[in-house]
Amino acid sequence: MRKERNPRPAETDPTNSPDVALDKPSLRQVILLISSLISLSHSVKVFASKWKLIRDKLEELNSGLIAADNCDSDETPAISDLIRKIIGTVTECDDLARRCVDLSFSGKLLMQSDLDVICAKFDRHAKKLSEIYTAGILSQGFAIVVSRPGLGACKDDMRFYVRDIVTRMKVGCSDLKRQALVNLLAAVTEDEKYVKVIIEIGEIVNLLVNFLGSPETELQEAALQVLHIISGFHSYKAVLVGNGVIAPLIRVMECGSAVGKKIAARCLLKFTENSENAWSVSAHGGVTALLKICSNSDSKTELISPACGVLNNLVGVEEIKRFMIEEGAISTFIRLSRSREESVQINSIVFLQNIAYGDESVNKLLVKEGGIRGLVRVLDPKSCSSSKTLEAAMQAIENICFSSVSYVNILINYGFMDNLLHFLRNGDVSLQGIALKVAVKLSETSEEAKKAMGDGGFMPEFVKFLGAKSFEVRVMAAEALSAMVMIPKNRKRFAQDNRNVETLLQMLDTEEVNSELIH
Repeated sequence: MRKERNPRPAETDPTNSPDVALDKPSLRQVILLISSLISLSHSVKVFASKWKLIRDKLEELNSGLIAADNCDSDETPAISDLIRKIIGTVTECDDLARRCVDLSFSGKLLMQSDLDVICAKFDRHAKKLSEIYTAGILSQGFAIVVSRPGLGACKDDMRFYVRDIVTRMKVGCSDLKRQALVNLLAAVTEDEKYVKVIIEIGEIVNLLVNFLGSPETELQEAALQVLHIISGFHSYKAVLVGNGVIAPLIRVMECGSAVGKKIAARCLLKFTENSENAWSVSAHGGVTALLKICSNSDSKTELISPACGVLNNLVGVEEIKRFMIEEGAISTFIRLSRSREESVQINSIVFLQNIAYGDESVNKLLVKEGGIRGLVRVLDPKSCSSSKTLEAAMQAIENICFSSVSYVNILINYGFMDNLLHFLRNGDVSLQGIALKVAVKLSETSEEAKKAMGDGGFMPEFVKFLGAKSFEVRVMAAEALSAMVMIPKNRKRFAQDNRNVETLLQMLDTEEVNSELIH
């Protein structure tokens, strides 16, 4: 049985303030009462989690009341009745707060129960206020917009601003919801501290996720932009996923606007880094949706590129990889590897490398589907591929083909040697470096490769690299020559050119002789 509490002294009762007229209290007065109670709650050192919940409810309620105050709606019967009930609850809560500050409560369990009850009351008041807004009684209340605090503003001001946005997002008309989202986007773009405030005010995340299902394109796209910024913070991604963001993102990719699809794909790209949330994406049909985007000839580069990226993130999961293969992903990405758009071409090449790497059955399928031939064609000097694309293609060929003599022979038949030699001679510094590394690896694959490289004219190029400024480059060139002269025909060809021998003798005479080069 609860003990009867002693009456609270009159001077501590906020309703006894001269600013509060209990016969006809105003919205402004109840706003002041709640603000005072919020301030008092920060002084409470016990039951911190429960007071945090109460404070969140108070802030939510206060932002709604401030908007209502802009309507001069004190005369509205529904509001007048709600004001009286709120004041009663505030009075009770103030009493509990002071008892917690003074540690004058009779028992912890009893106080915890009282705090749960008071929190539930504030929740009911907030819902009632929301119903009043929804009914259109306070339709003009949002005409006055709270100004966004400047950079360096305190956290309380930022929370108040976001709370006001929450209210507009919940109960405003479409135009006001859109403006609220625009304001929120501007806030998180200008100051990333707002992202933390959004996460702390949990309900706003759920509101943003719900907007992804809105039939109004502008609301959907604005919510997507905010979520895209939040998803860039690794520590907050789990919060968004916990609020069910994956499924609506996939639905937007399937049915949204062109802009919405692009942003949704970019969000998923962040959520699936390092194969995170792979099963969640798969469970909601995301893999099928992404493959459909990539296989659709009408899809734009801005959408295909992040979609490829997401599939690249997911391909490391064996079961998902097998599903992709069954759905024809290899033929789709071989086609995309011929794209004229750099980002699409690179992503597709990386995908083919990832899906085939270390899997002989997939390698065979890749050869059968023409994937190796396609990669060699990317390296055709006449193809006008960018340096980044050429580097990606070389690395993919190395990772996919160099572990098998038969695949190396296929490369030779497709003219890979000629293309590689061209970039070894004529590529920019970065591309030459990649070409040299690939050529060195190629010289280690088989006798046939060494012979073909000797016949193709690789040795004179390796000799030139012996004079490079980079020690690493000189070592690679020496290793390649060492491997190639193991073939009698190559050794004879090398010795017949006096310049080759002179170059080696000059290197032996320098003060920088290193055992790795001599070897």
